[in-house]
Amino acid sequence: MTTQRRQVLAAGAALGAGALLPASRALAQGGAKKYAGVTLNVSTFSAAYPKFLQQALPEFEALTGAKVNFDAPSFPVYNQRVDLELSTRGTAYDVVNVTFIYSSRWINSGWLTPLDDYIRNPNLTPADFDLNDFLPGARAPETGRDGKLYGVPWTAEALLTASSRFDLVQAAGLEFPDSTDDLVKVLRAVNKKERVAGFVADNHYGWTFVPYLHAFGGDVFRKAPDDLFPTLDTPEAIAAADYYANLLREFGPDGAVTYTPDQVITSLKQGRVNFTDQGQLYLAQLGDAATSKTLKTVKFGLVPKGPAGRFPGTAVHGLGIPAGSRNKEAAWAFIAWALSKQTTRKAVQAGYGSPARRSDLEAPEFRARQTINGTDLAKLAQDSIELASKTGHMKYRTVSVYPQVDQQLNKAIELVATRQLSARQAMQQAQAQSIAELKRSGLSL
Repeated sequence: MTTQRRQVLAAGAALGAGALLPASRALAQGGAKKYAGVTLNVSTFSAAYPKFLQQALPEFEALTGAKVNFDAPSFPVYNQRVDLELSTRGTAYDVVNVTFIYSSRWINSGWLTPLDDYIRNPNLTPADFDLNDFLPGARAPETGRDGKLYGVPWTAEALLTASSRFDLVQAAGLEFPDSTDDLVKVLRAVNKKERVAGFVADNHYGWTFVPYLHAFGGDVFRKAPDDLFPTLDTPEAIAAADYYANLLREFGPDGAVTYTPDQVITSLKQGRVNFTDQGQLYLAQLGDAATSKTLKTVKFGLVPKGPAGRFPGTAVHGLGIPAGSRNKEAAWAFIAWALSKQTTRKAVQAGYGSPARRSDLEAPEFRARQTINGTDLAKLAQDSIELASKTGHMKYRTVSVYPQVDQQLNKAIELVATRQLSARQAMQQAQAQSIAELKRSGLSL
């Protein structure tokens, strides 16, 4: 268990045992046990913030009288269960995580409940809930085509670049790489120095590779979310795949294509690999003095820009109410409590590293903890999220059919990195198989 998770769990227990928060009291207008007799079924995937909420549940139950069954399976299991349940308009869940890669499908299919009326109702929402405190870039993927909000974000994650042994870069007389050309130059200078491999990435390439695809001028679809014809075999996409796979092949450790997120972070903490692109929440673990051997040599930056510009990957998850819930008002009371300023600040004070509220991101204690060896990790993440909000390049990831294409990208990069296919062959195959998958899903191309 990471230090952050231990701290967050401890804070959850303290919050559950403590006095009721002012904003939480406001939720009880109409009676301290307003929802006595109601049982809420809440489900998210397993992560630090949901674990915190599970520990804090006694406060909400004491406040409202409601009982909460809180389920938090693994990410793939959660998504499979909830996608099926929402698609049938089932009544099994009252509060769910609005998963980033499914948000367009779930929201625009009418499977979730618009939250605007609940938020505007002073009898249901505390005056200090302050929706505008949530980053605009975090609210955007939780918003439907109708302009209504369907989820309140609890995490806003950004893909950043890290160098665990930046001292090796400095010794070579170089700076932190800002572009794709710079990155190759730096890796050629430091690869295998002091037996440290140059680069590795999480093998979910549908997440880690796409910023490079965009940087080279390529894209996943012709124009998401309106035109979902895949564009994986363009010259730009092929060039990006060739570049990225070569990073893994030329500069990666043995078995580079098998690395999971946890293995990536462990390799950087131990100083076995120098560079990676990874989510900010994972990279924050490099600041753990108890487990990181590279705390004093690590440096962070934005993902590199390419010929077409800089396009950081971002991911947002929120809490929403299924259309089939029979306890919508009580479900909103849970969300308003779970994501109130008081609750999110308590989690952040305990060590939670990926909040979606601006007030949490800008809190002095949070910024101090997120400043690791002189780099403000939170500022880099915030800048990335705001950039993604302006460019709109993350729309590819929120469309309903992206999970099918995601799997094809995973396969393609692995095939190129292991020399089983050329970049052209692999991306042409990914294009053909993506089209076939999308047609099977009923999409008209």
